[in-house]
Amino acid sequence: MVLGLTAALTWGSGDFAGGLLARRTPVLGVVLVSQLVGTVLALVMAVVRGETMPLLADLPWSILGGLTGGIGIVALYRGLAHGRMGVVAPVTGVLAAVIPVAFGVVVEGLPAATVIVGIGLAIVAVVLVSRVDDGRGGSSGIGLALVSGVAIGSFGIAINQISPGHAFGPLAIIRVSEAVLIGAIIVVGRQAWRSERRLLPAMAGVGVLDMAGNAGFILAVQAGSLAIAAVLSSLYPVTTVILATVVLRERVTRSHAVGIALAVTAIVCIATGST
Repeated sequence: MVLGLTAALTWGSGDFAGGLLARRTPVLGVVLVSQLVGTVLALVMAVVRGETMPLLADLPWSILGGLTGGIGIVALYRGLAHGRMGVVAPVTGVLAAVIPVAFGVVVEGLPAATVIVGIGLAIVAVVLVSRVDDGRGGSSGIGLALVSGVAIGSFGIAINQISPGHAFGPLAIIRVSEAVLIGAIIVVGRQAWRSERRLLPAMAGVGVLDMAGNAGFILAVQAGSLAIAAVLSSLYPVTTVILATVVLRERVTRSHAVGIALAVTAIVCIATGST
């Protein structure tokens, strides 16, 4: 239980910090630094856990996970930076949970009734949350949230194909793939990415939080509590929304609160029914 909650707190805090940094410095720089830090941590954890080399069959799935994950995290941080975190986080979280389930329906047939209920709640939640006015006449970030949710959901499909017993080795490949993708975008598109040196520790901290979430989830699953770990860790958007409300004073209307509550309920239903 503690490890699952740790994953939710660190993932959600990492998203909040990444989005906040992207308001002050180019988002590509934030993602690049955080992923490079994540690569180093993943390699260290792989050695500490005594993992064998990743299987050849896992290589294409890891690379695909890196590409989809890279797109998802860039869209997420940009959405959190330029939109409302209270909109972007729950919408992304809902889609990230629904996409793998939709893939499972195509491959394996209809899921459990709990999952179906969760999908229905998710649709209502997205409608409610996306209709919220930011109070400033600006963008809510819903478009970027949709892109991020689909990409991160696709990432979930990819990493689900990785062989059991291998975790941090494939994660290192995923992080390298993400860093290469970001580097290519920077070079080919001539995008801004350099940041002030004083922000580098904070950017590295985002990478640490992200990997801490991964470690917490993996260790929770290995402790034999997959269902509990999946449900608790899936609550990470709640952490982001709470931080946005407390730190940034984002306005929460009644409709918005209901949408967020439905989004959380939907994620829990999907996570519970999928384990």
